[in-house]
Amino acid sequence: MGWVPAGDYEVALDAGTVVCRNGKGRRLKSVPAKLKDDPAVVGLRQLTEWLDRHEGQCLTDVEQWMVRSLPVPTAVLARVWPDPAWQAALRDVVVTGAGGGVAGFLRDVDPDRGLGLVDLDGDTVRITPDVVSVPHPVLLDDLDDLREFAVELGVSQNVKQLFREVWRRPAGLAPDTSSVDTYAGGTFKEMRFLHGRVTQLGYRSRGGYAVCPVVEDGATVEARIWIGEHDGYGGYDTETGPLGWTDPTGRALTAAELGPVAWSEGMRMAAALYAGRDVEDEERAA
Repeated sequence: MGWVPAGDYEVALDAGTVVCRNGKGRRLKSVPAKLKDDPAVVGLRQLTEWLDRHEGQCLTDVEQWMVRSLPVPTAVLARVWPDPAWQAALRDVVVTGAGGGVAGFLRDVDPDRGLGLVDLDGDTVRITPDVVSVPHPVLLDDLDDLREFAVELGVSQNVKQLFREVWRRPAGLAPDTSSVDTYAGGTFKEMRFLHGRVTQLGYRSRGGYAVCPVVEDGATVEARIWIGEHDGYGGYDTETGPLGWTDPTGRALTAAELGPVAWSEGMRMAAALYAGRDVEDEERAA
């Protein structure tokens, strides 16, 4: 963006940072302290904060499209693509067409020419579907091949899609299984450490559980792990409990009632919480 007057100086944004130059046009190493409260400087810093929030929201929105495998109208993509924040979030995501097959890696969106993709042959193509989906990686049958191909192409996704951790339901799992203890028993010296990790990872806690809501095929499922009910102090030790899933009424769901995304996202949460356990205590116990 252009330079804005600020007293005897001019200020501008450069890569998200407020920069300054003097009346002779020489750029300074830093913004003079006396300009800290200048309306132009304050305005640019507020704009920077807004842009940061906007970029984060774009990433969050695209991630939600992916986790839910939502159909996204091409017209919507064309509307948001000119925005650099949206473009950064969407660039190189794998999209699928109406039939569910992989169309390619998204590289461009034009309201008249449609979507510009790199297809699975490495060719640049244009397609004009009415809607596409940004699928959850657990739904991609050839995920390992796609990952390898993405590395060859030098693909770098801002939204973690291809390289998002996935868990597939074991083939021999009993269909009436209602909980999994793979990541149970992870000890934490203080409950507040585990609750803090829940928040840090972007999950929510409610009633002593870490919860991860997932909407799959239009149905809401909630993955839940016992972490201990916080009493406002959180100084007591605790450990992660088994992982289970419930429907919106709180009814426990069996493995047979779960879709692949709900299973994968629940296991992903459980593994991430368990990874923060007190390993030193485990080593001493061993």
